[in-house]
Amino acid sequence: MKIILDAMGGDHAPEAPVMGAIDAVKDFGIEVVLVGRGEEILEVLKKHGIENLPNGMEIAHAEDVVDMHDDPGSVIHKRKNSSMIIGLKMLSEGKGDAFVSAGSTGALLTGATLLVKRVKGIRRASLAPAIPTKGGGSVIICDCGANVECTPEFLLQFGLVASEYVRNVMGVQNPRVGLLNNGTEDSKGTPLQKEAYALLKDAGEKGLLNFVGNVEARAVPLGEVDVIVCDGFSGNVLLKSIEGTAMFMGSMMKKMFKKNVFSKLGYLLCKSGVSDIVKILDYREIGGTQLLGIKKPVVKAHGSSDPLAFHSAIRQAIAAADGNFTAQLEQRLAAMKETEA
Repeated sequence: MKIILDAMGGDHAPEAPVMGAIDAVKDFGIEVVLVGRGEEILEVLKKHGIENLPNGMEIAHAEDVVDMHDDPGSVIHKRKNSSMIIGLKMLSEGKGDAFVSAGSTGALLTGATLLVKRVKGIRRASLAPAIPTKGGGSVIICDCGANVECTPEFLLQFGLVASEYVRNVMGVQNPRVGLLNNGTEDSKGTPLQKEAYALLKDAGEKGLLNFVGNVEARAVPLGEVDVIVCDGFSGNVLLKSIEGTAMFMGSMMKKMFKKNVFSKLGYLLCKSGVSDIVKILDYREIGGTQLLGIKKPVVKAHGSSDPLAFHSAIRQAIAAADGNFTAQLEQRLAAMKETEA
């Protein structure tokens, strides 16, 4: 398997993506193509005492870089020689099995949509991060920011796409799909939620997905569903709220354990359990967010990713390529179209 990596994307590029790729090649037995400024990539290797490019790695030179302030709609033309655009073109041409970048989310979404293309029948690609839940599993939030304004039909497709992803990539055979709302009653929400509820319920009755109804935000991290469907604005607020709460709880735990000598002793006694909790909440362990609805796997890594985060994002890209859920998604969309005829 060959993963194409944007070596110039992210706050700590090219060092973080390059070093993360080296570990991924070693641990996963894959090939990685580093797309970016060749001289800078080689300088990173020399800095870490690596004289030659490791086996399983190659460099695809790209002179330009997509800036975080670039207009997403113009990057394909204005930044056509950038690491992101060249990498996406390589993916579309079959020169790799998946693409990973920590660059601009808007530019990546636009580039993937126009170059790699959406799955036939999908109207909008979506961002769908996996968030750890109380029971040790994960919940997919779809969408978390790619589509701020949505129609009920968009939300229905988010549910279908995310459900197929969870089934084929994460191995959950009958994923529970819920609609984010301000109450569990079917009468709750704005016209968007009410209409989306009707569409999702109908799809569930037809066996296209396992729709369990409206879900309140507090139930999401408790693991009551495997997929939470929402517009990009609400999903982003939900995601950032969960991240902020996790950071707050982590800082409070640290403060508590440093309170006195007895609390420090208590920390030593439960250090292993605390470390497990910290690891679960660490975004670097998750890696990134796949753009669902794109024909081939495109993974968006966090902008501040370090080598561990890139290592995890590559692992996620491998799983997405292995899952090959696009074919199953196309069948599900075709089945939905037949039921509408």
